[in-house]
Amino acid sequence: MLCRLVVLAITIVPLLSATGIAAESLPKKPNIVFIMADDLGYGELSCYGQQILRTPNIDRLAAEGLRFTDVYAGSTVCAPSRCVLMTGLHTGHCRVRGNQRVPLRPGDVTVAEVLRDAGYVTGMFGKWGLGEPGTTGLPNRQGFEHWFGYLNQGHAHNYYPEYLWDNEQQFPLVGNVAEKGVASKKAIYSHDIVTDRALGFLDDVGDKPFFLYVPFTLPHVNNELRRATGDGMEVPNYGPYANESWPNPEKGRAMMIHMLDRDVGRIMDKIRKLGLDENTLVFFTSDNGAQQEGGSKLEFFNSSGPLRGFKRDLYEGGIRVPMIARWPGVIEAGTLSDLPWAFWDFLPTAAELAGAAAPKGIDGLSVVPTLVGEDRAGHPQQQHDELYWEFHERGSKQAVRRGKYKAVRLSPELPLELYDLETDLGETNNIADAHPELVAELEEYLAGARSESKHWPLKKRQRRRK
Repeated sequence: MLCRLVVLAITIVPLLSATGIAAESLPKKPNIVFIMADDLGYGELSCYGQQILRTPNIDRLAAEGLRFTDVYAGSTVCAPSRCVLMTGLHTGHCRVRGNQRVPLRPGDVTVAEVLRDAGYVTGMFGKWGLGEPGTTGLPNRQGFEHWFGYLNQGHAHNYYPEYLWDNEQQFPLVGNVAEKGVASKKAIYSHDIVTDRALGFLDDVGDKPFFLYVPFTLPHVNNELRRATGDGMEVPNYGPYANESWPNPEKGRAMMIHMLDRDVGRIMDKIRKLGLDENTLVFFTSDNGAQQEGGSKLEFFNSSGPLRGFKRDLYEGGIRVPMIARWPGVIEAGTLSDLPWAFWDFLPTAAELAGAAAPKGIDGLSVVPTLVGEDRAGHPQQQHDELYWEFHERGSKQAVRRGKYKAVRLSPELPLELYDLETDLGETNNIADAHPELVAELEEYLAGARSESKHWPLKKRQRRRK
């Protein structure tokens, strides 16, 4: 078994729940908080090996909970990764497979809808990316009763926007003035008000179970500001890094991660203050790998850690992400797991915890047995035979992980690359020639791993003209 979960023995209890969880063993309908950074690299947290930056609040989550080493985002960029998280379908089957503004449909069932129908109050604060104004993809039409933030990733580039969305109405940020995504007057930093709204949701939720989804925009770059100035790491100030002799983009990246960590701490402090700690499961992750678009360099902080590549790659650095889960009294503190799982597993996991049925035909598997222990869950941990991704910028790429092996195809007409992640985590040694039978099997798998999409057909990479 690939997962080597380090936990203490847990008392076996009778299986009473139809969903598999032993009802006397776990709190009924735990609150679920899912905090997601934007473009945070696998190596940018101290608890994942970062040597320069410090992330004490997120490190505390890991020390008090379970840290995963082999968890994968839904995609290597924003919108499709969020679609996968919401719908439990990987990028071969989900509606949104790229950053084009294609909305979710009424028939697309989200984790928010599943939890709302199970009696949860649902709130989202941050970046959505799955539906424009007036479309069927709006958060309020996809299961979120309360939401505040950005609808699309282009608008979310600007940390001093003139407005955000408060449910389906524009909420003016008085004092901010922007032109072509670059702020000329700066009064309200969007991350701050989004965090305040998330904290307000916790104050107001009362005694009902809740699902709080916080897809922060930090540490994503402001692409328009980078094009205008060369530095897209938009921050109010450099805080504790102001006196470092680093280039400004590196100070900006560091400050963004500092603010992210600070506000994870604020959320956790609020949960404790309200007495919600013992019945709240908190996840922390990133939507994809580290970016290299804001003028800062990945190697400066070793942002991808031991992994090859970064955002927009299907190598590990583009899709493998930090994942921490904390639930006092249920998840053993300071534990580690190398179970390979991915964003499409979140929906069935949340559904099982809520005592609800997951939609039929999704790609995800519940990871509740790994979170709480197989005895408490009342059933063993299922594992995927394969994990699949596709990506459609500058042609189409595909990737699959089967056990310790990872295959990547950079364009439909190109041969598969094959790597042994157990001995070659950095994907430096292509062993395809040494394993022709496995390559043939994975070729066959890739041929049937996806459904056709008019928006995202498989297409060859276009060569750039010299």
